[in-house]
Amino acid sequence: MKYFAVRKARIEIIPMIDIMFFLLVFFIMVTLHMIPDAGIASRLPTSATAQSMPKAQITLAVDKAGVIHLDQKTLSPAALTALLRGRPDPDALQVTLAGDKDTSLQQLMTVMDACRKAGVTKIGLAAQPQGPG
Repeated sequence: MKYFAVRKARIEIIPMIDIMFFLLVFFIMVTLHMIPDAGIASRLPTSATAQSMPKAQITLAVDKAGVIHLDQKTLSPAALTALLRGRPDPDALQVTLAGDKDTSLQQLMTVMDACRKAGVTKIGLAAQPQGPG
């Protein structure tokens, strides 16, 4: 008579866990694509000998007017020097300058001087690799 015995209902939890993980991954991926990249839009100069550098700890954007941008903030050369001096071990700090294509060399040199006054010695210039042609 066990055949006619009332069986207690069970909820299978393993498929539900699989579905929850799938939804979690889906929403994480969608959220990552919704977050805009922060930065200043600039046209980088091209170079036939551009090399890949290790990831910079600080990337400074310099527009064609010579304005220095760091993380959506505008800085003067003196403020940049003070900010970099406040960092621990400025000698080991790596800074990359992303100057606009129309930025003058003097404006880039002003930013480099401000970095060097703070004790930063590892300064790189951002460039796009030149396409074949």
